[in-house]
Amino acid sequence: MPRYQLVHADPERAAVLSKAVLGAARALGLAQAQLARVLGLSPASISRMQSGAYRLNPDAKEWELAALLVRLYRGLDAIVAGDEVALRAWMKNPNRDLDAVPAELVTAIPGLVRAVDYVDAHRARV
Repeated sequence: MPRYQLVHADPERAAVLSKAVLGAARALGLAQAQLARVLGLSPASISRMQSGAYRLNPDAKEWELAALLVRLYRGLDAIVAGDEVALRAWMKNPNRDLDAVPAELVTAIPGLVRAVDYVDAHRARV
């Protein structure tokens, strides 16, 4: 069996998160290569996920990273009231509080966690 196929009791769960993370990445303005770095996957795996030939593995770190990226998207979406232009601008521009460009920061696990914590803290004020 090819490595990229998921064998799991609940493939629907994997399909839902796989689709959600692709949508979140698209809304956040992340390119395929950036999403691959965020999830620790190859760009080819992301292409297969887009075509439906690959689903995230609930038992691997990619699952948790995908859930964090979706959480980041949902938090930002709530803060900017669905304004995708503002959402993408937040991702692409330097953030003084984070001392980084969020789109670059999220490509490493500590940076993704920091960005999620930051957005969660600001969302609590909304």
